[in-house]
Amino acid sequence: MKPREIADGVFWVGALDWEEKDFHNFQTPRGITYNSYLILDEKKVVIDAVKHKFFSEQLEKISKLIDPKEIDYVVVNHIEPDHASGLADLIRVAKNATVICSQKGKEGLFKFFDCKDWNFMVVKNGDKLRIGKRTLMFLDMTMLHWPDSIATYLVEDKILFSNDAFGQHVASEERFAEDLGLEEALKWAKLYYANILMPLSTLIKKKLEELKGVEVKLIAPSHGVAWKNPEVIVKSYAKWADFEPDNKVVIVYDTMWGSTEKLARTIAEGASTYAKVRLFHIRKDSWAEIVAEILDAKAIAVGAPTIHNSLFPPVSGFLSYLRSLKPKNKKALAFGSYGWNGVAVKEIAKVLEELGFETKQFAVKFKPTKEELEKAFELGVELGK
Repeated sequence: MKPREIADGVFWVGALDWEEKDFHNFQTPRGITYNSYLILDEKKVVIDAVKHKFFSEQLEKISKLIDPKEIDYVVVNHIEPDHASGLADLIRVAKNATVICSQKGKEGLFKFFDCKDWNFMVVKNGDKLRIGKRTLMFLDMTMLHWPDSIATYLVEDKILFSNDAFGQHVASEERFAEDLGLEEALKWAKLYYANILMPLSTLIKKKLEELKGVEVKLIAPSHGVAWKNPEVIVKSYAKWADFEPDNKVVIVYDTMWGSTEKLARTIAEGASTYAKVRLFHIRKDSWAEIVAEILDAKAIAVGAPTIHNSLFPPVSGFLSYLRSLKPKNKKALAFGSYGWNGVAVKEIAKVLEELGFETKQFAVKFKPTKEELEKAFELGVELGK
């Protein structure tokens, strides 16, 4: 468990959680990284704690560089437990350290911990702290993605410790996107953006504009790998925040006796004549992957059967998740099968329309006929166009 130097005097002292496969319903098949960084100057600074079960790993890495009692400051960019649940353990060792956070962060930490005896420094946007030859500047990241969020900028080195922004849920021995592979890193970054940050796209666009005034040579997020070439991930964020679409149709469905599945496959076949197609089964495919594909799709189709005069429950759950993420700028089709009434299709359409999508409906009773499959194909062609 060795620390990793990511810049002169700046070390990664975080932890790899290879076994975590679920982050509050966000499937993480490659695990999670809890990034923490140690800056060695006249003052010794730790940027972020780690999840509590990995505190001993963090402490071991720090101890290979300094006596942890020498830590002067611990910056808490974000108080969510995956970042900060190990903070109390760290402060028990670094008893004289000052905890740096936002006002909302301080209020939140008092809800998580008994920290009435801790030393606090509350910072606002643009505040600076001299730590020797270097300077820390704190940037407001309110609601990206919690009210307490800040980022920390190491001025002389032009390193942005960006908190959740620009991160990925992937456990990797590589510490840089360029070593993991840019295409691979961007894949995980897109999954993260779609499932965590998509509903905050308007705020992200504003923050990207503000960051244009800050020269950044390295982005070191709280999860995943760092970016030696920040322009790559910044451009991707700008694209995702604008919901810039790919020529793609995403079809999502669930089925009871196969009728809705037949419709889904036929719609996919029709759409494929004009566009790329992604077809997903709601109970068999990862919701995280589905919404990442929806993020930059031009059109989507959602299908389900009716059961008990209502929407098939797995589809209802998925639509609730999708609605919370607030995708934008899509054409849509609600489709499905029924025995006595077509309530499911109407309920799907209602959600899609609430999201602002231009939506059509197509419902089939029992097994689709040849003519109904031809209609489904035509609807797929229309979506593809």
